[in-house]
Amino acid sequence: MPSVLIVGASRGIGLGLAQQYAGAGWDVYATTRSAERDALPLPDDVHVLTGLDVARGEDISRFGRAIAPVALDVVIHNAGVHERAHSVEYVMHVNARAPFNIVDVILPNLVRGQQRKLVLISSQLGARRGRTGSLGVYGDSKAALNDTFRQRAPSWAAMGITGIVLHPGWVRTDMGGSTAPVSVDASAAGIGRVVEDLTPAHAGTFRTWEGAEHPW
Repeated sequence: MPSVLIVGASRGIGLGLAQQYAGAGWDVYATTRSAERDALPLPDDVHVLTGLDVARGEDISRFGRAIAPVALDVVIHNAGVHERAHSVEYVMHVNARAPFNIVDVILPNLVRGQQRKLVLISSQLGARRGRTGSLGVYGDSKAALNDTFRQRAPSWAAMGITGIVLHPGWVRTDMGGSTAPVSVDASAAGIGRVVEDLTPAHAGTFRTWEGAEHPW
């Protein structure tokens, strides 16, 4: 069966993705920062790796050792934070730098996989579209993620890995709020379709949960 790693799966979109892939028969690896395994509404056969705070280097090293034996077909990095509850530096670290620290650890796992697909969850709020100045703390963090992604994606493509950044929609989660127009289930299903349809020609692009290419 194909395998998927979802980084940041304790709630919201990440949890929805873990449930979706488990229901489709995938071999699912899901990370959480602090949630206990028994507290998550996931099937027993999902491999839950607790204690991964993506802002902590020691946690990433420990995670890397735990996941090292696993060949991964798909990796979706979903972990992220909003400035409502965190400092600017923490938001920038978690949203813009930590995803690449995680990717550095799991690249060998992806290379050993069959599909070799990598998705970093970004946001439409990180699209500069020619704008200068601040996009807001959250937007700035996602714009920085996108900028670094464009620098790194060609080297991943040379390894046979199809990497994209993806806007998941404005989703009804703790971060998105209760008035957001897109449900978790709809977003997860859309992301799943985008992942399924990815080809090497999509490497290095910014896409939406509905499958369209998003302007930078």
